Amino acid sequence: MASRLTDEQRLEQLGYKQELKRELTSFTNFAFSFSIISILTGLNSLYLYGFNTGGPIAIIWGWPIVSFFTLTVGLSMAEICSSFPTSGGLYYWSAQLAGPRWAPLASWVTGWFNLMGQIGCTAGIVFGFATVLLQIVSLNNPDYSATPAQLVLVCAAVLFVHALLNTFAIKAVNALNYVSVWWHIFGVAIIVIAVLVKAPVHQSASYVFGEFRDNTGGWGEKAGDGYVFLLGLLTAQFTLTGFDASAHMSEETANASVAGPIGVVMSIVVSAIVGWIYLLGLTFSIQNETAVAGQPGPDGSASIGGVVQIFLDATSTKGATLLALIVLGAMFWCGMSSVTANSRMIYAFTRDGALPFSDFLHRIHPKTRTPIAAVWLSAVLSLVLCLPILGNSTAFAAVTSITVIGLYVSYVIPVVLRLTIARHTFERGPVHLGRWSFVIGWIAVLWTCIITVLFVLPPAYPVDAINMNYASVMVGFVLFFSMGWWVLGARKWFKGPRIAVAHVDPAALDRDATHVELDMDQKPAKMI
Repeated sequence: MASRLTDEQRLEQLGYKQELKRELTSFTNFAFSFSIISILTGLNSLYLYGFNTGGPIAIIWGWPIVSFFTLTVGLSMAEICSSFPTSGGLYYWSAQLAGPRWAPLASWVTGWFNLMGQIGCTAGIVFGFATVLLQIVSLNNPDYSATPAQLVLVCAAVLFVHALLNTFAIKAVNALNYVSVWWHIFGVAIIVIAVLVKAPVHQSASYVFGEFRDNTGGWGEKAGDGYVFLLGLLTAQFTLTGFDASAHMSEETANASVAGPIGVVMSIVVSAIVGWIYLLGLTFSIQNETAVAGQPGPDGSASIGGVVQIFLDATSTKGATLLALIVLGAMFWCGMSSVTANSRMIYAFTRDGALPFSDFLHRIHPKTRTPIAAVWLSAVLSLVLCLPILGNSTAFAAVTSITVIGLYVSYVIPVVLRLTIARHTFERGPVHLGRWSFVIGWIAVLWTCIITVLFVLPPAYPVDAINMNYASVMVGFVLFFSMGWWVLGARKWFKGPRIAVAHVDPAALDRDATHVELDMDQKPAKMI
């Protein structure tokens, strides 16, 4: 009987030595992805957007639709993660699956899209935090109106705190991720119960499950209600991002070839269930449609709009403040975890020389064993992506679109390679999909193609310089920059991630780790 491979030995087989401190449990690994998905962050940030682009029907039915297709992406990623449990995650997978000829280019493109999506994700999270914080101030000071500059200053402050925590208190960060899971679950329970119990009246089931709204300025007439409904899916799709964090934390997780992929899948499943409960509770408790849509009242009075408006109408100023503080706490944990995951991806990318100043950026602090320079680069780049808010109030929608496009393109590139070039050479790890691998994989690819096109389309009509969706411009810039750099020089020196130093026998992996079958061929093993 072969001796069990340690995580360090498995990492060495993949071409790297153990540098990061490996002290995360399976639950902590799951907690990182669950905290970054953060239903209280994504849904509170974009409920207003969804309400105006489709209304309750887009919010309530869009969530399970998006959750299903997101799960196909997560399952396909989990299967690959089980074979290659490294901090490089997606970009390392692409290199291994593309073969020697295409490995450098595949990993280069995947890495840049993943970096763009992760930075966009962190920027979106901290902007949501700043928005809710200043809404709380406005609730308790009716004459106060937040300015774009104040929003950006709050973003800068919270990013600074996140970077400090990830620099000097990584043990506290790990502990806070435990707190974050229960904060989200109990927070959702408290909010749903509070608004349902305190709401003077409740919306009917026909309203919650069937009401359509088009506040896009006329897209319903020009392109049809279906187009508006599809635009509204951004609320759910932006929320269900970031689950690749479990892969990026693999080099810090025990039994990573099992814990990593299970963290990916379970973070999506738990978020899908808890998120739908949250959306139902909120939508049944709507009191004033006009105010929730962010439109002024009959007397011209301003409204807060979105979820905080539902809190206010259903409870009171004090009650809305307390509920908003629960959301604020969730957003803080979410941003903290996002910076952690971003820094690990940057660390892995620079370890292979893919960014300027890579020798400096991938250094590990000898005491904390954390990539400090990568942490601060993550925070700085996220702040830069917040700056367009100063000149364009619709920039947040573009940031969320960038997040979805960047992350999902990087998610699906290794899946495509697994289904094509590596179809007959891919060596399954202990977690795999069995005979369902190709069906689920192609569904994931098709869905990603759809949302990539959908979320660069303009959300408001008529389209002008103010309400244009600048996600296409930003994505185009990153693509032009990365590919231009590749053609002009990177193709000559960037060789991609280090290749495995030894052949890995899949049969040995099945002996050396707990086997987890995710298809219906056999009775599934317990997932957590």
